[in-house]
Amino acid sequence: MSDQVAQQIRSLIDANPVTLFMKGTADFPQCGFSARVVQILNHFGVAFKDINVLADPALREGIKTYSEWPTIPQLYVKGEFIGGCDIVTEMARDGELQSFLSEKGVETSVSG
Repeated sequence: MSDQVAQQIRSLIDANPVTLFMKGTADFPQCGFSARVVQILNHFGVAFKDINVLADPALREGIKTYSEWPTIPQLYVKGEFIGGCDIVTEMARDGELQSFLSEKGVETSVSG
């Protein structure tokens, strides 16, 4: 991964409290896993920045190296890598996601 791509990724993560690197966009996900994470974030009323990795092959490969995580989607909250679809789904199901978002100061529309 080039330094430029790493800097681009870091800038995106730093600029947005919640960042989702995904295939497609929040309005038009291009894979079921990305759609599932969007659905979860929308369920909790979380504002997030969607980054379409399909639009930039260097970014698509770079995010995998950056996070040391081989799959997309990838969710970041306040600069911290959370995980992919399985982890986000499990956290949402177990009530951990909402608690984590609250601890990080991220507003949700779902009360505890």
